[in-house]
Amino acid sequence: MPDGSLETETFGLLAAELRPRLHRYCARMLGSAIEGEDVVQDAFAKAAEAFRAAGPILRPEAWLFRIAHNAALDALRRRRRRVEISSDDALAGLADHAAADARVTAASGLATLLHLPVAQRSCLVLMDVLGHSLAETAAILDLSVPAVKAALHRGRVRLKRLSAMPDTPAPLVAVAERDRLRAYADRFNARDFDALRDLLAEDVRLEVVGQVRLAGRRDVSTYFRRYDRASDWYLTAGLAEGRPALLVHDPADPAEAVRYVVLLDWTDRRITAIRDFRHAAYVMDGLVVSRL
Repeated sequence: MPDGSLETETFGLLAAELRPRLHRYCARMLGSAIEGEDVVQDAFAKAAEAFRAAGPILRPEAWLFRIAHNAALDALRRRRRRVEISSDDALAGLADHAAADARVTAASGLATLLHLPVAQRSCLVLMDVLGHSLAETAAILDLSVPAVKAALHRGRVRLKRLSAMPDTPAPLVAVAERDRLRAYADRFNARDFDALRDLLAEDVRLEVVGQVRLAGRRDVSTYFRRYDRASDWYLTAGLAEGRPALLVHDPADPAEAVRYVVLLDWTDRRITAIRDFRHAAYVMDGLVVSRL
């Protein structure tokens, strides 16, 4: 793309390249790495639809970030959260960037960022986390440069206060849920996939994020064959953003960091949904996990 325009054949490549960065933004806007991936998928669907009718797109990265930003706002509205976009020019003379404050933003957890108003959160993530310039941030958010400076300053001040507050205690998990997850992990590690297939509901849904979606017990049963042919996994029961989840480790060193997670939904002791992040390891950026 020598002239910076976006051609049809490069759209997919650009989307794949930007996906981790877009997820990093959306996850921090939503306060959830898992919901952030939902928003990224929504953004790509909207981008693909808009691309068909769009004219020349001279700034494709900013164009995709703008769509992702709007998709995040839509998700926040669906949560019935108040959207606050300030255009206050009173702090126009503030410095564009402060390295120490930027490090506070980068180190803050997703849940902490969620306490900031939307405009402050957007500016902080685009500039302090993703490294966009002041002008790029203003263009993506459709704000004036003084408004970005104001939101950035207020967000940094507020984030420092929030970061000093004590952590929220980990959520409690029902004994039955914990035992069910541990039993699933034990069967998976023993490669007893027939027993796991027997747990699938007739209308079970599967999403291997970024790869495939299947529905119905017959089709979803093929999911276990892929793991039977692989040997790079070891499962433990745990929590991901407070949700019961399967944590996947390197079998050579299960005590090391979690590589990715698998989420399960159950109804009446039957598995009704599987969401596997094996091919979307970027979701681990900011995802809070712990073992049960």
